Amino acid sequence: MNVAKSGYRVFSANSSVACTELAKKITECSFTKLTDGVVLVSFTIETRVDVKESVRGQTIFIIQTIPRDVNTAIMELLVMAYALKTSCAKNIIGVIPYFPYSKQCKMRKRGSIVSKLLASMLAKAGLTHIITMDLHQKEIQGFFSFPVDNLRASPFLIQYIQEEIPDYRNAIIVAKSPSAAKRAQSYAERLRLGLAVIHGEAQCSESDMADGRHSPPCVRNTTGHTGLELPLMMAKEKPPITVVGDVGGRIAIIVDDIIDDVGDFVAAAEILKERGAYKIYIMATHGLLSADAPRLIEESAIDEVVVTNTVPHEVQKLQCPKIKTVDVSMILAEAIRRIHNGESMAYLFRNITVDD
Repeated sequence: MNVAKSGYRVFSANSSVACTELAKKITECSFTKLTDGVVLVSFTIETRVDVKESVRGQTIFIIQTIPRDVNTAIMELLVMAYALKTSCAKNIIGVIPYFPYSKQCKMRKRGSIVSKLLASMLAKAGLTHIITMDLHQKEIQGFFSFPVDNLRASPFLIQYIQEEIPDYRNAIIVAKSPSAAKRAQSYAERLRLGLAVIHGEAQCSESDMADGRHSPPCVRNTTGHTGLELPLMMAKEKPPITVVGDVGGRIAIIVDDIIDDVGDFVAAAEILKERGAYKIYIMATHGLLSADAPRLIEESAIDEVVVTNTVPHEVQKLQCPKIKTVDVSMILAEAIRRIHNGESMAYLFRNITVDD
């Protein structure tokens, strides 16, 4: 077994080949070696974890990407963390580039806040710190009882725009909904480009049901108790779709944090083509690309989809050559080094705005 002289070890979960590949890239950037000291033996129903050598008093980093089978990956991480905790590891730090269930961070009708539940499970399993990237809502950090470093992928995506998109100076940054306008504005200001916002029916309906205003249904009860009568709330009605900003004869670059169900992106691309945009790029940190997303992208007006390697998507790339990948292992490796050495993380957030 190879143990780093600096006194920390990096473990990789076995959830997917992509996870191991990302872990190797991270350890190469940090000039350390990937440790194989945790053995996971999978059975039909359950998984057993064995720690082969002593980790007493050491700092452990567990790298876990989230593949298609998200629940298996979460359980694997929990079991690994608990095994290291009971083996007397000093600090157990999870490197989770894409935090799962991050969209379920608000109460919706009679639903549950799953990201809060997952934060409690990770703490109970023994994790003492988490490194992640571009949480869907930054307020998720408040769900944890231990430190969370929420890194940003925007510097890598901006570098891709500057180096790989010809004539990017003729581009315009587009928010596919008003809720994404702040992120788009952050990109536009750093690239010195204009900003456009798509408003209307194409916007995501997430905000419409996030605050539980339809639970219970807003129906006036004409029988029974009539002592208190609340005013009826007017139903929301989205205006016809409009593009606020001139995209004619320009390259449209849509930015977001997650691209999963690509229906909204395809619809936005069609609108932008109608308004005169001659090339359309999608920039997103996490490329989940579920279901038939590769086929829809291939058949759409989108010219290129650029995502990072926080989530495995090699199969999707084989199905759709428009999907490109940006490697972010360098910033994850630097975060690991700085945390272990007790250095400030401010350098990794330089020129990063609050809205990014």
